[in-house]
Amino acid sequence: MTTEPGSDRLLDQLWAKSARPTSPPAPGHRAERLTEHCRTTADAGRLIAARISGAGVLASFPRFWPLVCYACLLHDAGKIAQGFQRQVHPGGGRWGERHEVLSLAYVQLLTGHLDSDERALVAAGVGLHHRWLRSAYGTGALRDLYPPTAAWERKFGYDPHSPPGQPHGQVPVGCHDALLHWYATQLGLDIPPSGGAKLWQRARDQFTELLDTWDTTVCAETGLLAVLFQGAVTLADHSASAHVRLQTHLPLRRDYCDRLPYRPHPHQQAASETEGHLIVVAPTGSGKTETGLIWAARQLSTMPGQPRVVWTLPYRASINATARIFTRTLQPAPGESAPEIGILHGAAALTVLADAVNDASTATAEAARQATARTGAMRLFAQRFRVATAYQLLLGAIAGPKYSSVLLEQANSLVILDELHAYDPQTFGRICAAMRLWEQLGSRVAVLSATLAPPMVELIRQTLDQPVTVHRAPTGTAPDRHRLVLDEQPITDPRSLDIFRRWLVAGHSVLLVANTVATAQELYRMLAPDARHPGRADDPDAAILLHSRFRGRDRNAIEQRLLARHGERQPHTRPRRGGLVVATQVVEVSLRLDFDRGATELAPIEAVAQRAGRVNRLGLHPEGPVEYRVHRGDDRPYDRQSLEAAWNALRAAPGPTISEQTIDTWLSLAYQTPWGKGWDHRARESRDAFTRDFLTFTDPFTDREEYARGLRESFDTVEVLLEQDRSEYQRLTAGPDGHALLGADLLIPITYRQWQRIGSSAGAIGKDRHIPVIDVPYSEETGLQLDAARPATTSPSTETIL
Repeated sequence: MTTEPGSDRLLDQLWAKSARPTSPPAPGHRAERLTEHCRTTADAGRLIAARISGAGVLASFPRFWPLVCYACLLHDAGKIAQGFQRQVHPGGGRWGERHEVLSLAYVQLLTGHLDSDERALVAAGVGLHHRWLRSAYGTGALRDLYPPTAAWERKFGYDPHSPPGQPHGQVPVGCHDALLHWYATQLGLDIPPSGGAKLWQRARDQFTELLDTWDTTVCAETGLLAVLFQGAVTLADHSASAHVRLQTHLPLRRDYCDRLPYRPHPHQQAASETEGHLIVVAPTGSGKTETGLIWAARQLSTMPGQPRVVWTLPYRASINATARIFTRTLQPAPGESAPEIGILHGAAALTVLADAVNDASTATAEAARQATARTGAMRLFAQRFRVATAYQLLLGAIAGPKYSSVLLEQANSLVILDELHAYDPQTFGRICAAMRLWEQLGSRVAVLSATLAPPMVELIRQTLDQPVTVHRAPTGTAPDRHRLVLDEQPITDPRSLDIFRRWLVAGHSVLLVANTVATAQELYRMLAPDARHPGRADDPDAAILLHSRFRGRDRNAIEQRLLARHGERQPHTRPRRGGLVVATQVVEVSLRLDFDRGATELAPIEAVAQRAGRVNRLGLHPEGPVEYRVHRGDDRPYDRQSLEAAWNALRAAPGPTISEQTIDTWLSLAYQTPWGKGWDHRARESRDAFTRDFLTFTDPFTDREEYARGLRESFDTVEVLLEQDRSEYQRLTAGPDGHALLGADLLIPITYRQWQRIGSSAGAIGKDRHIPVIDVPYSEETGLQLDAARPATTSPSTETIL
């Protein structure tokens, strides 16, 4: 098949992307040919296919990936329209029509040899890679933009009364012939005969067929395939647009277990011999993180393609600390100095992901910002090892142009759920529902915890169809580390404070854990002067406060100071320095800290045990078991019944020495109460409801983005920006080289209720003004001072963000 004379010249004139405006002009920011972009997108589709392969449900559809590459090649064919071409050239106005709808004409021309089901998938991938098909929320769904009464000929054919600056005809014959010839060559097809229906008629007819197929209820399996197909095309488009290739290197070596610098613990050795789903229950400090990596390395040889590792954590504040651990310990790619670990959390990442779907291709700063957003989004997807929150994974259930790629990336993965016990029953149930879907997608799950109660283990085992192996660290894995003291007095009571002061005077390192940020700040103000006594007046780390209500960059700096001063005690190390650390729940996960003494407010029983794990962490304190105090106090922010169950369990098995068996007894006692039985019931209800409402894709292309807001609110989090940081945020996120990820470290998470109380006191910022700006006192030492904020309503808020 030869190229027609003049075809290359005509194809050179068809652009898919405008040149990014930079000053001075930068190399690599040239305009991109339409054929170049389509070929690059198809190549990206092949890389995605190599990564996911025939995992899970895809094993029954061997044509899935060839059809994805077919759709990738055709997805932007409609950009041939002269209205679009003027749009991407400097000075061109916005066309106003959807290029992917015109692309459907080429689907009709080039898929006649496919059966109807295959053609329906290709049409969905091409026509729906930017917008929903149907929406009840006025979001510009294609069915609303192109109703049966639409003037198809004027939109995509010939308009004798076109607006000023717009062409009368959309597709010149010569350009169409050249592009059709190129597509046929790429696909190995004969060139379709000329004549017959006009291009706009073909687009209309294929769009009608798209509606007939997908604007109705389909079976769950077909709907899931359709959503995965959409995700594959959008992900390939992101990759090609950003010029960011999917990485093939996995920082985790298959012989990870053999390379440990010590003899594996029994539960680690057992994990190295386990194929399939796994639950590991082991004490804090016994190598749970390494156990998860050992298990993941073991699975690699028995899975298709190039599996990803997705490490999930309950608290966003823990993600960066965990990623740093992996950066230090895993294997970099050849020629690199450190492994690349993907980090996905927070509203900034979601903003970048959402922006990447948009297709404002005019040669403007907005186009430049979106090009940068696509690059940022692909940096979130490119790595084969990612650290994320469960919330980010659950968002894949929203599907659609924005989130279907998130769902697809959960296929053929090794999902490690660290500290799964930390979630409320509703979220725990939703995660169980997601586990079932991950299993359908060919993924495997490992759950790691020191405090996984029996009902949690049973719920996971009953949710998954494949066997779940449970390994518990044998008795004696960790030495006895604590002497429990129960105190009816609040942690802020003067008598309690006197105890903590005596610890500090004795030179101990002291950890105090509060349930709310407000209490933590109060404790810090009262005790920091004692920690900084005259002998430590010049010691900046003698007293440190850690909670989630810091800017991201300030919290990261605090974590580094904590690890430098209060890291794990090792044998034969020099005497440690004392000092005070006051923290909230964020200290429970990922930070490998070790203190001489500790006290906590009463919390759910798992949290009480987890907080103890930061005191005499490895049992190497020269005194043996050390004092760990639990103080009663305010119920906030927890359910009162959960605290009563915890207190009664602590009193029933008080020790005084806390052993691994003691913690197991606490868990068993707490979950045998009416509260524990209610927890189990709510978790099961949540699992089933989330499966029914979100994970059954019988209407795969109906807009569900309103549910995304509800899901965000159920995690009780909104990220805000300080008024004093507004100009810096704008500098980092605006312009050709700015995007939301660069400003992420300026954002502070608070609860929705707190936000509603103070309001957006200084307006909002960001795309669609979705980030509230607040004018509230803040310091790098103590964080956000919400108690000093002027309330927008009279209802007080006492909740804290985890």
